[in-house]
Amino acid sequence: MTGKIIKGIGGFYYVFAENMEIYECKAKGIFRNQNIKPLVGDDVLMDILDENSKKGNITDIRERQNELIRPAVANVDQALIIFAAAKPAPNLNLLDRFLILMLKQQVETIICFNKKDVVTEKEIALLEETYRNCGYHTLFTSTYTEEGIISLKELLAHKTTVLAGPSGVGKSSLVNLLSPEANTKTGEISEKIQRGKHTTRHSELIAMGEGGFVMDTPGFSSLYLADMEKDELKDFFPEFNEYADECRFLGCMHLNEPGCKVKEALSDGKLSRIRYKNYKDLFEELNQKKKKY
Repeated sequence: MTGKIIKGIGGFYYVFAENMEIYECKAKGIFRNQNIKPLVGDDVLMDILDENSKKGNITDIRERQNELIRPAVANVDQALIIFAAAKPAPNLNLLDRFLILMLKQQVETIICFNKKDVVTEKEIALLEETYRNCGYHTLFTSTYTEEGIISLKELLAHKTTVLAGPSGVGKSSLVNLLSPEANTKTGEISEKIQRGKHTTRHSELIAMGEGGFVMDTPGFSSLYLADMEKDELKDFFPEFNEYADECRFLGCMHLNEPGCKVKEALSDGKLSRIRYKNYKDLFEELNQKKKKY
């Protein structure tokens, strides 16, 4: 039988099978011998050992479409980053860090600002202009009025989506609205894990209906740009691309160089001052990190 690994913990893998049931599986020793570690998101073949207790063995892992390092997940189609539009105010420096991380791993990202009902049209317009103008699909939702939920559902259908965002932005409420039945399936896994005393907090995929899965990741409050050189950073701000080729100097960092067309576009109001400030701050962070080593 085929299925998708939706959670892995303590050597057990929970597989959402084609018959819409969840099976607790072990992976065959052959994977260890080949140095292959099953990942959440893997499409697998399994043998059913006991239908009543829903136990099985993973016998094969299908070829992966992609593999993310952070979070560790396979076969991801897109990422959905959720911030509150207010209460708490969105930390846009943190949002930009996540966008860079996903762009580095070549994963398309959707930005969702929740709690639309508690912000003004002016605040919405500023966020919209900041991120839509640099090419990101941006939408606004409210779990209170349910505005934007249908549009979000359509974006998640038939795709595996990594869901991320800091605590307190309404992620759980959004998931519950998007797929009320997800609670039941998640509860089934939680019950199995409690019985097996596997209580560590791990990421998991939640079946959303419409053939979609979301991977809920633990809330984060900081994100460091590891394995990145300061000279690379400019390439992860796609809105710079339109102007960068016209800069006077090849390899312009868009900071203090004369004849910089990116700085000129910024002065003309064609680029977001919020994004540019985050670029400068992140550049300085990477610069300081390099000096330490």
